[in-house]
Amino acid sequence: MLYFSRWKTFFIWFTVLVSVLVALPNLLSDEQLEALPSWMPSKKVTLGLDLQGGSHIMLKIEKADIVKERLETTVGDIRAALRDAGIRYTGLSGVGQQVQVRITDADKVEAAKEALSALTAPVSVGGLTGGSIEEITLQEDGTLLRFNLTDAGIDYRAGSALTQSMEVVRRRVDELGTTEPMIQRQGNDRIIVQVPGLTDPQRLKSLLNQTAKLSFHMVDMSMPVTEAINGRPPANAEVLYSQDDPAVPYLVEKRALVSGENLVDAQASFNQQTNEPVVTFRFDSKGAQRFAQATQENVGRPFAIVLDDQVISAPVIREPIIGGSGQISGNFSVEGANDLAVLLRAGALPATLTVVEERTVGPGLGQDSINAGIFASGIGAIFVVLFMLGFYGSFGVMANIALAANIVMILALLSLIGSTLTLPGIAGIVLTMGMAVDSNVLVYERIREEAKSGRPLVQAIEIGFNKAFATIVDANLTTLIAAAVLFFLGSGPVKGFAVTLAIGIITTVFTAFTMTRWLMAVWFRWRRPKHLPKGIRTGMFDAQNIRFMAIRRYTFGIAGALALASMVGFLTVGLNLGIDFQGGSIIEVKARSGAADIGEIRDRLSELNLGEVQAQGFGDPASVLIRIQAQEGGEMPSVGDHPGAR
Repeated sequence: MLYFSRWKTFFIWFTVLVSVLVALPNLLSDEQLEALPSWMPSKKVTLGLDLQGGSHIMLKIEKADIVKERLETTVGDIRAALRDAGIRYTGLSGVGQQVQVRITDADKVEAAKEALSALTAPVSVGGLTGGSIEEITLQEDGTLLRFNLTDAGIDYRAGSALTQSMEVVRRRVDELGTTEPMIQRQGNDRIIVQVPGLTDPQRLKSLLNQTAKLSFHMVDMSMPVTEAINGRPPANAEVLYSQDDPAVPYLVEKRALVSGENLVDAQASFNQQTNEPVVTFRFDSKGAQRFAQATQENVGRPFAIVLDDQVISAPVIREPIIGGSGQISGNFSVEGANDLAVLLRAGALPATLTVVEERTVGPGLGQDSINAGIFASGIGAIFVVLFMLGFYGSFGVMANIALAANIVMILALLSLIGSTLTLPGIAGIVLTMGMAVDSNVLVYERIREEAKSGRPLVQAIEIGFNKAFATIVDANLTTLIAAAVLFFLGSGPVKGFAVTLAIGIITTVFTAFTMTRWLMAVWFRWRRPKHLPKGIRTGMFDAQNIRFMAIRRYTFGIAGALALASMVGFLTVGLNLGIDFQGGSIIEVKARSGAADIGEIRDRLSELNLGEVQAQGFGDPASVLIRIQAQEGGEMPSVGDHPGAR
C-alpha cells in the first residue's frame, strides 16, 4: 500500500525537473537567455496581441483588378454565347466598364440579344432575402450592342472578393506559423491584419500582397516570340516574361490547361537529382484528369507554369503525366520554395491587395488592463493557497506543492508547442488551478469518508485515491471535450483559452493524482500518523450534520425559476454582442503633447455607456487606436473634446 517503486519516483520528479527547465526562460530576459549554456532550453511562451502588441498592416483591395477580370469574363461569355448560337459578329472589345460587339447580320440582333440575355439577368445577393441587383445593363444602337458593368455590380463583386480575401489572408498567416493574428474588415475595401510580436514583417507583406494565381498553359509555337513582341501576337495568345534576370519572353496560350483551383496540396522539397529546392504539387481528380489529357495530346511541346502572369518555368513534355502530381523548379531559395508552397496551399486572392499602412501596435488590452488581470489572477491564486492550507492542514500543503508543479508544467508545455498565451489563456490557467484543487478536495473527502467508516488510515488513503480517480477522470474528460470543441470551432483568444484549458486538464490529472499520492506516501512513512491531520475542515464540520436536502424543494424551485427567467431573457432581450460579433468603428486619436494615457481614454469612453471599448497604442506613443462596438442608429460618439486628443 502507498508503495512507489524507484522508477516511478524518478519519473515523477524527472518530469517536474524538465518542466522547470523548460519553463525557466519565461522568467529571464533576452540578455540572460543568451548567457545560458547551449543545451539549456531557451524558448519562451508566445504572447498574444492583447498582451504584447505586434505589427499592424492595412491592405486595400484593388477594384481595377475586379473590373478587369469582369471585363475579360464578359468578353469571353459573349464570344462563347454568340459562337454557340451561330451568330457572326465583329469588333468585340472591352474598355473601361463597357463591352461592345457589332452583330454582322441586322436580322440576327434579336437572336443575339436572346442568346446574351443571361448576362443581363439580375443577380441575387445576400441569400434568400437579400434582393437582387443588375450587374450588367444592355444598350442597343442598331447592330451595335453595348454591355455596361454597373457600379452596384462592381461593389457587390468587390465585397465578395474582400470576404474571400480575408479567408485567404487568414490561411496564409496561419500557414506562416504565426499564432492568433487579428484579421478584421474595415469599410468596403480594406482589411486590417495585426500579428503578435512579428520579427519579419517584410516576409508577411510579400505573402499578403501577392495574388498567387497559378495556371498551366501551352507555349504557342505558331510564331517566334520576337515576332509576337514586335508585331501582333495571335488572338488566343499573349507574351509573358519569366522571373529570371534578365527576363525571358514566352508566347503562351491564354487558355489555361489547369488552374490552381484544382490543387489539393503543395509542399517544399528538394530535387533528388540536383538537390535544389523545388515545390511539389498534387491535383484533385478533376485537375489530374485534365492535366493527363493535356500532356498526352502535347508530348514534345513545352508548357508554361505561370504564377501571377510570370512564367516560373517552361519544361518540355517528355511523356504523359498521369499521376496527378508534379514539381515546380525555378531557381528557388529554401525560403522562397516554402513561401510559394504556402501561397499555393492557401489559395489565390481574387484581386490584388496593396499595403496602404504599416505600423507597430501596443497591447490590445492596454498595459493597465493587463496589469489588472495579472494582479487579479495572483490574488485568486493566493486565496486558493491560503484556503487549502487553513482548511486541510498538511493535506493542503501537499495540494499547494502539486498546484505549483501544475502551473510550471502548463508553462513548459505552452513553451514547447509554441502556443500563444492571451489574457483568456491566463484565465484558463486560473480555472485550471481551481480544477486542480477541486481534484485534491475529492481525494481528501474520499479519504475522510473511509477513515470515518473505521478503516486504518493507510487503507483509507489507498481506497480514497482509488475511488476518487474515476470521478476525477470523468469530470476532466467532459471538460476536455468542451475544450476540444472550442479549439476546433473557435478562433483567436477562444482557441488560446481552449489550448491552455486542455493542457491544464492533462497536467491536473498527473499532479492531483500521481504526484499528490507520492507526497502523501512520503508523508505517511515519515510521520506514521494514526489520525487525519487537523484543520478547519476537521475541527468545524466533522461533528456537524447539516441537512441540506431538507430545503431541496426551495432550492429546486428557485433554480427552476432562474432557469426559466434566463430562457425568457435570451429569447426576448437576447445577448449583448461585442465587437467580435457585430463589428464597430475604429477611431485614431493623437495626443497634442506627450504620450497618450490609454487607461484614461478607456475610462472616459466607458463612462459613455458605449458597450465594449478597446484602446491600444498605435505607432508612436502619442497615437491611440480605439475600437468601439456598433451603436444603435449608427451614431458615433465624439472623442475630439477629450483632453489631449485631436
